[in-house]
Amino acid sequence: MNQLLTLSRWIDRINSAIGWLAGWLVLVMIGVGCWNVIGRYVGQAVGQNLSSNALIETQWYLFSVVFLMGAAYTLRRNDHVRVDIFQSGWSGRRRALADLVGTLLFLLPFCALVLVFSWKWVLASWRISELSPDPGGLPRYPIKSLILISFIALIGQGISEAIKNLAILTGHRPAHPPASPPASLPETGPETGPETRTDREPPGGRP
Repeated sequence: MNQLLTLSRWIDRINSAIGWLAGWLVLVMIGVGCWNVIGRYVGQAVGQNLSSNALIETQWYLFSVVFLMGAAYTLRRNDHVRVDIFQSGWSGRRRALADLVGTLLFLLPFCALVLVFSWKWVLASWRISELSPDPGGLPRYPIKSLILISFIALIGQGISEAIKNLAILTGHRPAHPPASPPASLPETGPETGPETRTDREPPGGRP
């Protein structure tokens, strides 16, 4: 189990580095998007084309990179959107079991299916050196390759999460405590404000 946990830590480090890079690419994407908007209106004002199809496609290429390459990092941080109806009150071991079953039955098979059905499509794009249908656009085959890379990274992170959950179930890793319910806010009212005391003095003072 110690060797598996070492493997899990290495996978976490790799996907954390990829997530860090994807986070900085968000700033680049924002900069390119701002230039595309500003360049279009300024170009119309001065009568020159200050943007291009390549810049426009660069913007959504960057979005694709952030979305695809950030998926494994998001899984590592457990930040994917989920509707948590049952797990909030479960013990750490029970949540680890549910996450392990979900990873083995849903996440890993889904990622494997994506790889099986997309690799031929990506390979065909490389064989013909697929280009953008728009004049001056960017090549398509590099960005399509990210589909394979991102789902391989997601499979790796799924394996890492499965190892960590298995370690919790076997006692090799401490279980996370259950999420505590949100604290109730103090009662407020037009007279008391945030106070919750019931032994306030009556008007006119105590008798």
